[in-house]
Amino acid sequence: MSVVLIGAPAAGKTRLGKRLAPRLGLELIDTDRLIVAEHGPIVEIFQRHGEPHFRAIERATVAEALTRDAVVSLGGGAVLDADTQRDLAGASVILLTVTAEAVKARIGNGKRPLVTSMEVWQSLVDKRTPLYTSLADFTIDTSTRPLDDIADDIARWVKENS
Repeated sequence: MSVVLIGAPAAGKTRLGKRLAPRLGLELIDTDRLIVAEHGPIVEIFQRHGEPHFRAIERATVAEALTRDAVVSLGGGAVLDADTQRDLAGASVILLTVTAEAVKARIGNGKRPLVTSMEVWQSLVDKRTPLYTSLADFTIDTSTRPLDDIADDIARWVKENS
């Protein structure tokens, strides 16, 4: 069983995944962290090799992760790949949404190469939301509720629907 967390940058996919995986008895696979461990910081990959090179690395990492029984946290743009979209058909896909107000405090760490301002974040979210929504089996907002409560809600949904 794969439970896949998708959503905009700073929606809380990694932090929530850490809480959700134990509730489901699964390991957490964070594809961005795997990329960083093998290839170095994502910002540097973008700077040195460009976005297409990063997306190729990301696709390979995501394809491997989706073959495992795990909670898989995807980078915000991973779902842009058509092959990844097809691969998600066999998983429980959870869309994490978040308000711009909640994101303001989360994006200041410089680890998100495509998010240089709130305006850029909002534009990216506006473009991707239709795709995120079309892929999602369950949607939940991470803006204000405690992550443990959100993880409980997702775990309950997964157990009832898998």
